Amino acid sequence: MSRQLLPKAVLSAKDQHFREFALHDNMWKVVLYVGTPLALYQSLNQLFKIFDSMMAAHISAGSVSAVAYLSQISLMLSALGGGLAIGSSLKISEAYGAGDFDLVKKRVSTLFAMCAVLGAVILALLVPFTPWFLRLARTPEAFISEGTLYFRLELFGMVISFFNNIYIAIERARGNSGRILRLNMAVIAIKMSSTALFVYGFQCGISMISTATILSQLFLLAAAVRNMNQKDNAFGFSMKAVSLKPAVTFPMIGLSIPVIAEKMAFSFGKVIINSMSTIYSSLTVGALGISNNIGGITTMPQNGFQEGGSAIISQSVGAGKPRRALKAFGCVLAVNLVIGIVLMACSLYFLDALSRLFAGHDPAFQKMIISIYRFEALGAIPLGVTASVMALLYGFGKTKLTLAINFCRVFIFRVPVLWFLQSFTSMGSLSVGVVMAVSNIATGVFALIIGAYEIVRICRRYEIPLSAPFPFSGFQKAWGKS
Repeated sequence: MSRQLLPKAVLSAKDQHFREFALHDNMWKVVLYVGTPLALYQSLNQLFKIFDSMMAAHISAGSVSAVAYLSQISLMLSALGGGLAIGSSLKISEAYGAGDFDLVKKRVSTLFAMCAVLGAVILALLVPFTPWFLRLARTPEAFISEGTLYFRLELFGMVISFFNNIYIAIERARGNSGRILRLNMAVIAIKMSSTALFVYGFQCGISMISTATILSQLFLLAAAVRNMNQKDNAFGFSMKAVSLKPAVTFPMIGLSIPVIAEKMAFSFGKVIINSMSTIYSSLTVGALGISNNIGGITTMPQNGFQEGGSAIISQSVGAGKPRRALKAFGCVLAVNLVIGIVLMACSLYFLDALSRLFAGHDPAFQKMIISIYRFEALGAIPLGVTASVMALLYGFGKTKLTLAINFCRVFIFRVPVLWFLQSFTSMGSLSVGVVMAVSNIATGVFALIIGAYEIVRICRRYEIPLSAPFPFSGFQKAWGKS
């Protein structure tokens, strides 16, 4: 296709202003401006997962365990779209920082086209064979009989979320964190009100929980279609801009494949852990899922700053500012450590009340939740380190290293440890909490070692002082120009 036939690719005044802000203003301002709404966005997502579990628990304790188990399988599959969105959006951010707006438009449009093909393939392969697939994932028969329809609906919601994840990733690259937050608040309002109506009003089963998710995701998809329908904007979708040329697709796919593998391996590892946990009881799976949800109160805001930080870092790398990219990492690390300390303390202080919300009138279930989470909470600070290092590695395109970190987190620091505890100790269900603490702390240490090694390499390559990632020297002037 000749260049004359391609749609124009220009930046709006708002996008141009953000680019200047991200590349030249004080880094503390930039990180907090981009990361704070994303942290709130992730926190609200976690809140909606918590409410989902509470409403499932209203149906029965078995239902909350079924939702916890099947959700991990769904997350494993959603890693395909999520990984594609993360890896590709980093290359979009890089082109944005480099000022190549034609390439931005081609990558945005091509990414949506690839997502459509991926979603169609998943639905065609899995919807007709859901029970068989769930048995392949070693799902207990009780969960299969109760959750087959739920999982099929989850597949449709997941494909819709593929498009929404890409849209959110593109808005994140543009610095529209506030828009992401507002849209997500509307999504959660629709999701919660629909779920409450189905569960408490109509006394429906878990399948209608998934239906409520689909309704909320359709709202976000409608907003994405409206906001992406900008013909001349570099971030708008155009069929004419879809390109299969290697220069457009290969960098996005190459960066995305390790991210997809990383996220699928991590979720698959959780499925294995859930399957191994059923040796105690099906309620142990539910208690572990609830413990993970409570832990998300701390880790989700950290992940928000990870996502914002990776976008800032990749823009700085694209603009030829590696020292600024390292400073962004230092700011993200500082923020995530504070979040880890404060929210871990709060979650432990209110643990009795939080666990009671999920356990209902089952004191044994509540005791199990508390015993597991007390160990899981120990990983809050190490996981803050991990999230910050991941932002650094994503931003510099080191997705093979992020794959190594998350692979080790599950298949070296988690699954073998649980096997050892089950085989050689009599801890019982407490072992799933111990293994969470061990894996999260070990992952934090491992990520710190890799991060330090990569920082030294980056500093040597670009002849940057090793003090570059430490932003505190300029903290007194945090609201001035850098």
